[in-house]
Formats: sequence, structure tokens, C-alpha cells
Amino acid sequence: MAQGKTILILGGGIGGIVAASRLRRALSREHRIVLVEQASTHLFQPSLLWLMLGLRVPEQISRPYTALARRGIELVRGKVECIDPRLRAVTVDGKELSADYLIVALGAELAPDAVPGLAQAGHNLYSLAGAEAIRDARLAQTQGRIALLVSAMPFKCPAAPYEAAMLLEWDYRRRGLRDRVQIDLYSPEPGPMAAAGAETSAAVRAMVEQKGIGYHPQEKVASVDPGRIHFESGTSADFDLLVYVPPHRAPEAVRAAGLCGDSGWVKVDRATLATPFPGVYAIGDVTGIPLAIGKPLPKAGVLAHGQAEVVAHNIAAEITGAGTMAQFQGEGACFIEAGDGRAGFGSGNFYAEPAPRMKLRQVGRLLHWGKVAYEKYWFYKWF
Repeated sequence: MAQGKTILILGGGIGGIVAASRLRRALSREHRIVLVEQASTHLFQPSLLWLMLGLRVPEQISRPYTALARRGIELVRGKVECIDPRLRAVTVDGKELSADYLIVALGAELAPDAVPGLAQAGHNLYSLAGAEAIRDARLAQTQGRIALLVSAMPFKCPAAPYEAAMLLEWDYRRRGLRDRVQIDLYSPEPGPMAAAGAETSAAVRAMVEQKGIGYHPQEKVASVDPGRIHFESGTSADFDLLVYVPPHRAPEAVRAAGLCGDSGWVKVDRATLATPFPGVYAIGDVTGIPLAIGKPLPKAGVLAHGQAEVVAHNIAAEITGAGTMAQFQGEGACFIEAGDGRAGFGSGNFYAEPAPRMKLRQVGRLLHWGKVAYEKYWFYKWF
């Protein structure tokens, strides 16, 4: 049995929190579990959709990381500046840390500046500041054209822009303003949530279009001016209020470390999440895992959670010499908020061949309350 190991987890998102917590429970206190995170509080990002409508405030959807420290997880606040995967060494705000095992869970870096004019013209759906800005802007914008824009592929939480469109439609309808606004969604995707399969994609598209929301697939943005989106196809679209999903990329420190494959994301074994470097793993949005259909595994919190469980279990088993090795099977699920206090729910196996096998449950009120309950469960379970 090995003694006194150090496991270093980079990133305090869903995957990082689950990995750190599971390892702390599985290993005795002679082993160090160290979580590196730049922020002081954890933000439960799925709830930004509710904050956008004024149904949540930031304090309801965030918790301080100090709660993890009380459970025996060491916290290091700071930015990851450099990663040496060969030595399992990391530089955080100028200080070097080393480990016996390294888990990279830094997520995706949001890069709105990669599209000329985007950040200046609209509001970022995937940031707290952006969601707060949407909350206020929707009240001021009582008529005109509302555009939701997916600016690049891939992006995390594939259902989010479709949920946002339906929630905004509901918000304008409940305020008696629906007949005064046109809502359109533009995306470079061939269809919503394409990695979930043609049937699920078609069902989500129908959910959106049944609400009178214009859906415009295969439109890749080139640049944005105040009030107008320009697409690579040569077409353009006017707007009075712009809500956008920014381009995503692997964090700079991850790219510089040579961890990324041809996809631009960290290359891992899809079953064990191991990188080519011994003792180094990557989980969640920072990874790029190809599926049988040629598309990548979606970037989603539920998948990061499942991957974290597998990696934590296997590291603990290797250290203690007890238990058998686990494998990530590609199982995933997702609530889809549809407005009117209703939601759908998709679940299945993304690793299935020759194509992912997913099932979308009918939209209903019970599923909406299921999503609300999961938000409460997340904070109760992990904080």
C-alpha cells in the first residue's frame, strides 16, 4: 500500500468538486487532496438560465469553496499559469506545486473576443455578469428583435441556448409583450444537440419552433456590429437585443502544456480519462472525446460528474490496492427547460454504436420540478 500521496485537481467546476470530494472520502488523511481554483465561490451554471429571468439571485446559485476546506480538501486560490504533465507539476500564481496524480478539470475558456464586435454588442449567456445583464436588458427591451446566437462549435451545455430562447419567449408572453417581439436563434449546428441523434435533435427543434421562435441552423457568425450580425454565408440579421454563446477553447495553460490533440482539446482514453502522461487525467469540458458518429462527446456537467467518479475511484483503488478499476460508459442526461414551468428530459448512451442512443421524455411540470430539485441536491450533497 502506497503512503502519503498527493492528488492535485485543477479546477473547481462540477468535475473538480466531485473528484476532490470522492477522493477525500475514499482515502485516509495521510493522502493530500489539493484543489486549485481561481474563484472564491463555486457558481452552479445551469441556474444562470433562471437568474436571467430574475428567478434567482447570485447568492442562491453559488457557494464559497471554503466549505470544501472544512471537509479536509486543501484549497489553493490562484490562476494555473503552467502545467508540466511529465513531472505532474503546476505553477499557480508563481508558486510551483507537484503531485503523484494530476486531474485537469479546468473546463473551457470563454473567448467572446474571438468574434469581432461580439462582446461589445451583446450579453454572454454563460457568465454571471452576462446573465445579470440579460435580466435587466429584457425588462428594458419591450419590443423589437431578440437574437440568440451560438457563435462557434463546440460549446458546453448544448441545450442551454435552446432553453434560453424558450424561457425568454415565456417571459415576454407572461408579461403580455410576446406580440411585440420577434425571437430568433442562429447556430452553426445542423440541428439542436446533434450529438444526441437525429430524433432528439428534431424533437428539440420542434419544441423551439412551436413557440414561434425562428430557428436558423448552419449560420456561422463572422462579425457583429451594433444591431447587426454578419454571417460567413454573406447574410446578416438585425437585432435589438443580443444574447450569445461565446466561442470556447481549452485554457491557455492546457494548450501550452502539449495536452491537446488535433481537436484542440485534451486527448484522453474515453473509458479511463487517462492522458498519454502517466498519472495525469483530464475530465469534463476540457477534453475532446470523439464519438462513433464523428462528433465529439458533448461538454456537459453531468458527463464531467460521471468522469470524475471514475477517475477518483480508479486513483483511490490504485493507491489503496483495493477494488477493481472502473470505466466511464458514456451515459448522460439533461433537463431541457421549455418555459411555462415545464421541462423535457433527455437521457441515454453517447458511446453507443453505430450512433448514440438517446430518449427524450415528454415536456411536463414534473420534470421542471425535477430540475429545481437537482439544483437543491447539488448544493446539499457537495457543499
